[in-house]
Amino acid sequence: MTEAKTVPLEKKSAWRPGGWARDLKAMPGFKTIAWICIVTLYLPIIVLIWFSFNENRSVVLWTGFSFDWYAKALENDGIRNAAWVSVKIALFATVISTIAATMAALATTRTRPFAGQGLVYGIINQPLMIPEIVTAIATLSLFALVKKLTGLTGIGYLMLAHAAFCIPFAYMPIRARLQTMTLTLEQAASDLYAPPLKVFTLITLPLLGPGIVAGAMLAFVVSLDDVIITLMVAGPGETTLPIYILGAIRRGITPEINAVSTILVAVSILLVVLLFFVQRRMQR
Repeated sequence: MTEAKTVPLEKKSAWRPGGWARDLKAMPGFKTIAWICIVTLYLPIIVLIWFSFNENRSVVLWTGFSFDWYAKALENDGIRNAAWVSVKIALFATVISTIAATMAALATTRTRPFAGQGLVYGIINQPLMIPEIVTAIATLSLFALVKKLTGLTGIGYLMLAHAAFCIPFAYMPIRARLQTMTLTLEQAASDLYAPPLKVFTLITLPLLGPGIVAGAMLAFVVSLDDVIITLMVAGPGETTLPIYILGAIRRGITPEINAVSTILVAVSILLVVLLFFVQRRMQR
């Protein structure tokens, strides 16, 4: 008789035909698919960053290393004005959407289950579930009616549109943070006759801090990068940086556009790193 071969425990937990994998990395082709996804996502960004330092105007012919295109981008009045409009709108949208998302998260988490709770979740997350172009057209139609009835114009419409669209993005991390928080400390404070406002400001809000910061940063990045809603709602003189880049690309991609895009990538990375350290500090 032949001896039975022993199979290591990690092999037993690997993928089997007709069964689910306990170890996802052991599935056939997993590493290949993972590398394809990573290369597809990050190789274009690396190429963009590389050619932003090209001294030649061509974006496909490398001739030498230079910072000239960054200097020209920073000296361009159109780019600076568009960047200021983007930051101004993103800051307003971040503040309004984060406050609204925090209130919504508290109302849907710090309460007993109620009839229609799933419908409420669906309404809050509505911008995530339908195409952004539909949201943009609906917002444009509403604001056109408001303008006709009131005669009011200005950048406030674009700010409100961004704030409304960013609410679900801020809501998700805040609600996720609330779901991991127990009620023990809040109940203890209430038992010691602390008023609800003091319980919220001294206990709930500090514990909720990492979620609020994460939601605010996510809302800021979403607003800063938005194109479709801005194209629909923006009026004269309300050109944001993504819209400026889109218009410049129609005239041909240049290293100057690559430089601006690289700066946006750097800002996004900086926000992610800052978020990581802020969350670690708050959790400590």
